[in-house]
Amino acid sequence: MITKNKGKTLQDKLIKRKLRKPNYIIYRILAFAVLKNLGKKYGLSCTYKVDLKDYKAPFIVVGNHSSRMDYIFASLAMLPHSLSYVAGYNEFFRSHLAFIFRLMQVIPKKNFVNDVYTVRSIKRVIRDKGNIILFPEGMNSISGANQPCAVASGKLLKHLGLPVLRIGISGGYMTSPKYCLDERPGRVDVEVDLLFTPEMLSGLSPDEIQKELDRAICHDDYARNKTARVKFTGNGQTAKNMHNMLYWCPRCGVEFSMTGEGNRILCANCGNGAELNEYYDLIPFDDKCVIPETPRVWWDKERELARELVKDESFVLSEHVRLGTLPGYKYLKEQKTSEITGEGELTLTRAGLRFEGKRDNEPFSFFIGARELPTYGMCTDMSRFYTFATGEFLEFFPDGASVAKWLLTTEENHRYVGGSWKDFAF
Repeated sequence: MITKNKGKTLQDKLIKRKLRKPNYIIYRILAFAVLKNLGKKYGLSCTYKVDLKDYKAPFIVVGNHSSRMDYIFASLAMLPHSLSYVAGYNEFFRSHLAFIFRLMQVIPKKNFVNDVYTVRSIKRVIRDKGNIILFPEGMNSISGANQPCAVASGKLLKHLGLPVLRIGISGGYMTSPKYCLDERPGRVDVEVDLLFTPEMLSGLSPDEIQKELDRAICHDDYARNKTARVKFTGNGQTAKNMHNMLYWCPRCGVEFSMTGEGNRILCANCGNGAELNEYYDLIPFDDKCVIPETPRVWWDKERELARELVKDESFVLSEHVRLGTLPGYKYLKEQKTSEITGEGELTLTRAGLRFEGKRDNEPFSFFIGARELPTYGMCTDMSRFYTFATGEFLEFFPDGASVAKWLLTTEENHRYVGGSWKDFAF
């Protein structure tokens, strides 16, 4: 059978783009006509420890990646400067983002793998006197707190040798948590200050820059709100889908027994649970309930269990998943993040991640070694996760609410076998 040539794929077109800084007039129109209103809606407040008038393009901005809405908070905080954003490669295939990404000259990045095209594009924009904004974690916060920066972030900053400004975003996660797609307006505080001068970068090693970068963007929204006491409007759904993040019961120890509905998270096995109020305080049902101080502390306890689990040489995590891939010629509609093209068994062991199944009705498999797989990305919420195998985006939809366990065991397995992406060193 002769296959008709459909021309260049979306992937081909994306990699051929010659990026420049965004058009200043269009950028300001969007900022003032659209983003300003959103900033008011979410209670954005900015504090400056530097005068932005003292900085001329090009420079770099780095920040903690608190939520899906950080582009709003960062863009408004840095006005009148325009910024060139780096975004996940897969986001460029979604129809509702494709046009605005082209218009704003957004730079694609294959998260958690080496991507030479991204570095070249960043340098091209800088030569065009554009300012780059980076969220070095590579993905918005899962737990309300930071992950360490992606490997080689310090090396990149040293290589670029430009002034580096820092934005610290507080309240972003609580406005738009990872475990649920609902928006909860309250207040978002952004602090802007100087992190590195070119002279400072030249006097530091890439590792020293990396460590200072980790310290500079380290943040915990839950801990902060214990003193800030900002109320976020949850509309009676504060704990909705929270079991996608908090899957383990701290009292009976059963996994995947928790259910987050309304303002309550409850264990179906033993009745342990709590109310989650509009300050994101966990309030136990009674004195018999065993509830960690904050959801982030609960998450860290799940990480400790994952760390112990992967120490067993025979450890295996396996589950049936649906496989999603990116389209070749037509953009994804209805805010989908991939199109389902297969299914099979996904298995994580000490050696790494393996998939055995079918794709487009043909046998399909891949393997990624544990040292080459630091973590996963999540496009929207915690209902699925993705990675890149041989440069291709692959998204997994597990049968159960197990994404958090896949993430934690993969990260801790990578570290246990000597992978380069370490936990915080402070």
